[in-house]
Amino acid sequence: MTEIYVDADACPVKSEVYRVAERHNLVVHVVSNSGMRIERNPLIRQVVVADGPDEADNWIADNITDKDIAITADIPLADRCLKKNAQVIGPTGKPFTQASTGMALAMRNLMSDLRETSDLKSYNKAFSKRDRSDFLQALEQAIQDIRRKE
Repeated sequence: MTEIYVDADACPVKSEVYRVAERHNLVVHVVSNSGMRIERNPLIRQVVVADGPDEADNWIADNITDKDIAITADIPLADRCLKKNAQVIGPTGKPFTQASTGMALAMRNLMSDLRETSDLKSYNKAFSKRDRSDFLQALEQAIQDIRRKE
C-alpha cells in the first residue's frame, strides 16, 4: 500500500497532502524534529525524531519503499528516496528524478560556495497559488502512476 512521507519542518503543502491522502485513503507520515499541529485523522501519523540536522531525512530514507511518495525540498533526501525507487515531489510540484537531482545538487553546492566566498545573496521566490496547484496535480499524478504499476 502506498504511503506518503512528508519532510515536514518547512513544508508549505501539508494540508494539501492531507486532503489528497484522505481522498485516496493513504497513510501520511509527517516527520519532523519537533512536535507540530497536525490534523486529527487516523491516516495521519506524526513522527518526531531526535534533534539533529539529518534525523528526519534519515527516518524517511530508512522507511520509504518503491511504492511510496516523499514530499521534500531537500535535494540530498530526494536523491536518497529516488535510490529506493520512490516517487519524490517538491512542494512546488516539481517531481525529482535521478537526472534532476544530480544537476540540482551541483547548483546547490556552487551557490553555497559563491555565498561563502563573495557578497552574493540569494533569495527563494515566494510560494504562489500556482505552486500549490502544480503540487496538487503532481501528487495526484504520482499516486496514479504507482497504482498503474501495481
